[in-house]
Amino acid sequence: MQNAMVELWHADGKGVYDNEGYRMRGHQFTDKLGRFIFQTGVPGDYPGRTRHFHVTLIAAGYRSLTTQLYFPGFHNNARDFGYREDLELSIAEIDGTQTGRFDFVI
Repeated sequence: MQNAMVELWHADGKGVYDNEGYRMRGHQFTDKLGRFIFQTGVPGDYPGRTRHFHVTLIAAGYRSLTTQLYFPGFHNNARDFGYREDLELSIAEIDGTQTGRFDFVI
């Protein structure tokens, strides 16, 4: 879907959120094929939670969706109350850069 807004936010590498500014937060609009790309760091875990990204999708004519995306194989996944295996990113190395992928269907 073209022109859907995808918002992403997460903790920094130490598991700390910037609650006063805009570090580790951003948004993109999907292209004509519904694709989007974020270039960011890997969030740290913090007490009670495993590392994850928060994501909100907003598209005209649809209810917004807010969810979380998780990292596969991370040792704290099983202890996190919100973790779901079906919300894991697919991780691959592309041109020397660790890349995560998740396909949303709306």
